[in-house]
Amino acid sequence: MASESDTAVTFLRDCEVALVPSGETGIIPKGSEGAITQALGGSYTINLWANLFRVDGSNADAIGREPDPPPTLPDLATDEDVEKTIWEQLQLCYDPEIPVNVVELGLVYECDIQKLAEDRRRVHIRMTLTAPSCGMGDILAYDVKTKVSRVPTVADAEIEIVLDPPWTQDMMSEAAQLETGMI
Repeated sequence: MASESDTAVTFLRDCEVALVPSGETGIIPKGSEGAITQALGGSYTINLWANLFRVDGSNADAIGREPDPPPTLPDLATDEDVEKTIWEQLQLCYDPEIPVNVVELGLVYECDIQKLAEDRRRVHIRMTLTAPSCGMGDILAYDVKTKVSRVPTVADAEIEIVLDPPWTQDMMSEAAQLETGMI
């Protein structure tokens, strides 16, 4: 739902948000008024009090939108089912400055899934930024952690931002290159 830019919203309930770009979390109180600046991947960026805040799709009802349904796994899910669902969640994470998801941008270097006791899993994701000086790293890590943590059986998600090897435009998918006008 990328066409909601500049749509006025009023918070219908207290809502946990993340400050862009720091990723620090806090609560926006009921009755606060702002405007949607970006709506991609089920998350909303709200301009409020001269700051930008990220509202996760699971809290969309706080701004009068349909909540993002949680991801599901089939009965007797295999490790491959879990990994596929994690990658689907990663594709819902968008760079706040580029309307392309982190997978298509080529920012995700590794997704290591470790099985724990009682069908629980720990996920470790190594990802990079489009530039070493990119100020959006913390909010990207927050989005990735939030979305991956929603996958059933994921007990812990750790996001590691790495700068080696450095990201280049060649890491982008062809679709991302077309979307950004690079080909």
